[in-house]
Amino acid sequence: VVGVSDYLPFNIWMRHFMEDQGYKLRENIIYQDNESAIKLEKNGRMSCGQKSRHINIRYFFITDRIKAGEVSVQHCPTEAMLADFFTKPLQGGLFHRFREVIMGWKSISALADFGFKNKA
Repeated sequence: VVGVSDYLPFNIWMRHFMEDQGYKLRENIIYQDNESAIKLEKNGRMSCGQKSRHINIRYFFITDRIKAGEVSVQHCPTEAMLADFFTKPLQGGLFHRFREVIMGWKSISALADFGFKNKA
């Protein structure tokens, strides 16, 4: 929730920039691999339980953007979360699979076998 809240202003700025250049975006999707975080982002404080009620209200900016239709949050399995290559130490096959996509040796559609559905 905190990470998405920090990233969201850049996402919105990029959407407005692209639209000002004449490109209409069909969808603005943020992929998340944590189902609990998705529920918090979609429902806001309503999904907070005993352990998550301490989260500051400023992190629920995304809930307003989802309701306004500016962005949507979709689940992406951990095995297909390409951003993990940059943020986590990966081992073996997962490292090699992500490296091949990032280096352009394979298309991102190669991750479809692991649950990622690229709609582009």
